[in-house]
Amino acid sequence: MTSGESSSIDDPAGRRTVRDFIPTDPSLIGLAVVSVALVVLGGLIQVRFGAYNMSFGTVVEAVTDPSVVFDPKLLVSFFLGSGATTTLFGSEASLRALDTATTVVWTIRLPRVIVAILVGMNLAISGTIFQAVTQNELASPFILGVSNGAGVVILVTLVMFPGLSTFLPLFAALGGAIAFGIVYVIAWKNGTSPVRLVLAGIIVGTVFQSVQRAMFLFAADIGTAQSAMQWMTGSLTGVGWEQVRMAGPWTLLVVLLVLIGARQLNVLVLGERTAKSLGMSVERVRLGLAGIGVLAAAASIAVAGVVSFVGLIVPHLVRTIVGSDHRKLIVGCLFAGPALMVVADVGARLGLELLGASGQQLPVGIVTGLLGGPYFLYLMRKRQKIGEV
Repeated sequence: MTSGESSSIDDPAGRRTVRDFIPTDPSLIGLAVVSVALVVLGGLIQVRFGAYNMSFGTVVEAVTDPSVVFDPKLLVSFFLGSGATTTLFGSEASLRALDTATTVVWTIRLPRVIVAILVGMNLAISGTIFQAVTQNELASPFILGVSNGAGVVILVTLVMFPGLSTFLPLFAALGGAIAFGIVYVIAWKNGTSPVRLVLAGIIVGTVFQSVQRAMFLFAADIGTAQSAMQWMTGSLTGVGWEQVRMAGPWTLLVVLLVLIGARQLNVLVLGERTAKSLGMSVERVRLGLAGIGVLAAAASIAVAGVVSFVGLIVPHLVRTIVGSDHRKLIVGCLFAGPALMVVADVGARLGLELLGASGQQLPVGIVTGLLGGPYFLYLMRKRQKIGEV
């Protein structure tokens, strides 16, 4: 580290500047520009296709339609709900003045793109946190059994209590939190360690995965089994503004917390002994950061189900571009995660149509798995040492 660099690690008073939260690294800026371009391009493609096809010109006009963009009542209705609209303006917003293209884009297709952005952010942040907590770059948001715990609760609800399916997202988050709690209890032995957390996560995840498979035997009909499978593979089909409103506040909270905790992540990856010598309460910090990671993963699972590989490959890709400083890494993931999710969702929506299966869509989790698997095969062949952060 050069003398000209500002580092909150070396600052005993913990003072932070704007650069601590908004790094101005050329490689990070380049990553952000490319990611935003992919999100915009992928979003336009996603919005264009469907039962009501539009030209790209029509799509751009609909997305930028002044009757929506400059109507605060409509925007509040979309992002905060009709209740907030009534509270703030005394009446609900009306879509009658909008043309067909604008109505289709803003009420059906654009929310799917926004949900993909939120899911990408949450999974990338969660992966970054878990890789730091376990000190292993092959860790994922689900290494601690979060996804399998959420999956069990989802299947139990769908199979045994289908009348409660409205509250499925809440149950998913609860299941993930319970799984993490079990992992932490198993890993505890006068404190925890990255190795014990990983091993406990594998054990708990395997048990929950077996329970998931067993639950399919109790499915009453094919529709229930298909709905459960959609959750287990990860899908953005049918999401809308309700899911945006559900994931949005938690995403903002997660982003704020992880930006504040970037310094702790930097110290934690130096090793437990070094972290303690710098005055860190390692166990408390590890638990708090892991809790943020669980919250991020749960927010994603709640609206999109179990989407694989995003939280695994995005932090690694960003790390190779901007380095291991979590102040840069986190910001990079906030851009790269949405880019990967939006592009993958375009593939999920249009992949089967290109093969002649009109009207059929793949779950986005399958696409991310197809992208992530070959990448890590390439990585394992290219690098001799892989695993440690």
